[in-house]
Amino acid sequence: MLRRSFYLLKRNKSIIYLIFKFILKAITYPTSSLVVSTYNWPEALRLCLESIMIQEELPNEVIIADDGSAKETGRLIAKYQKMFPIALRHIWQEDLGFRKTVILNKAIAAASGDYVIQIDGDIVLHSRFVKDHLVHARKGVFVKGSRALIGAKRSKQLLRNKKACFTPFSTGIKNRFNALRIPFLSSLIITDECNPRDVKGCNMAFWKADFVGVNGYENNLNGWGHEDIELAARFINKGIRKYHLKLAAICYHIHHNLVSRISESSNLNYYEYVVKHQRVSAFSGYHEVLRPVPVRVSL
Repeated sequence: MLRRSFYLLKRNKSIIYLIFKFILKAITYPTSSLVVSTYNWPEALRLCLESIMIQEELPNEVIIADDGSAKETGRLIAKYQKMFPIALRHIWQEDLGFRKTVILNKAIAAASGDYVIQIDGDIVLHSRFVKDHLVHARKGVFVKGSRALIGAKRSKQLLRNKKACFTPFSTGIKNRFNALRIPFLSSLIITDECNPRDVKGCNMAFWKADFVGVNGYENNLNGWGHEDIELAARFINKGIRKYHLKLAAICYHIHHNLVSRISESSNLNYYEYVVKHQRVSAFSGYHEVLRPVPVRVSL
């Protein structure tokens, strides 16, 4: 939108154009990749993609990190690739169980943007979601966002109607405070910048160089749970501060049944090990998906 306004002003050759040119230069955003994780839920992914297409400020590319979905998801992505306003890339791996960490490492390895915004494929974005993240991109900082929850009944309606449009006052929205967008008040929300426990991978952002610097996600964390806070712990151990972005970068989580949490306790134990021993680098992570070498964690 800024670039479109810039073009119209340039044609008029006015003093306003010169002022606008200066402002645009001052708020140039980093190149960005929006990474969307998904697994066998094309109905939700459709709503997610629709919300990306109407972003006020688009990322440079969108990458779908697909943990082994069936062909229906591939067909959906191929359909949207024909109409998407930016590059829409599909990174897929064979379905060998819940390997979200591995596919995220592969997707981020393929990312061309300097800044990575990460969400899940069951998330519907506010139209200024990407812009809010880019505005708050700062060197030496990673961002933790929040999400409002859509109730089960409303979620079924959305998936059936294939449309999603929300305000903080829409029916079926839980924890409505997380749906409020008041960006000029964001800086008033103060949380512990050294506590990784509240980070959620469905709404976070970081510099790709910082991600590579800690060797990305830990591939040995298979199954649901805590891969996001484990990554956040290593960011913090490396001296990268957490910024809690509240009242901006609004998104809505579509309700679904809980997946198996059989690995949660072991993943949590590993997170606690990382915190206790101040580990910075993953044993098996980003670099290992580029040159696969079996690495197992022995605590």
